[in-house]
Amino acid sequence: MIDLSVFVEHPPAVAWRALTEPELIARWLSPTVGFEPTVGTTFIVQVAVPDKPNAEMACQVVAASEPDHLAYSWTDLRGDPPQRWIMDYRLSPHGRGTRLFWRMSGFDIKDRHQKFARNGIERSWNRVLLPKFADLVKTMGT
Repeated sequence: MIDLSVFVEHPPAVAWRALTEPELIARWLSPTVGFEPTVGTTFIVQVAVPDKPNAEMACQVVAASEPDHLAYSWTDLRGDPPQRWIMDYRLSPHGRGTRLFWRMSGFDIKDRHQKFARNGIERSWNRVLLPKFADLVKTMGT
């Protein structure tokens, strides 16, 4: 499991938009196809990974409670067998802003490939994606 957080200087309703509006998601995470923050929605996230620039993750919304909780499955169909994780976002008022708590679960750390993937994903989210999320929210109005 990976647990990270980032502070943003806007209320949860503004941060919620960055998590749930496809044009905003594309600016900090990746483009999506078919995303809606409604439980049961299936969608694709078009991710760029070094060896496969057009990789896609198959996803399904498993929780959506505006403006504080969004979770969806994240399935890499390229694996044999396909690998499935859960991406969980929780927004909590914090001082004069919001803290986003992000969790990715479902890793089998006994599997060296998944352990390697888990470590790379944690670095990427901590160094790149969460800062991009915070920078985007900073530019958004209330």
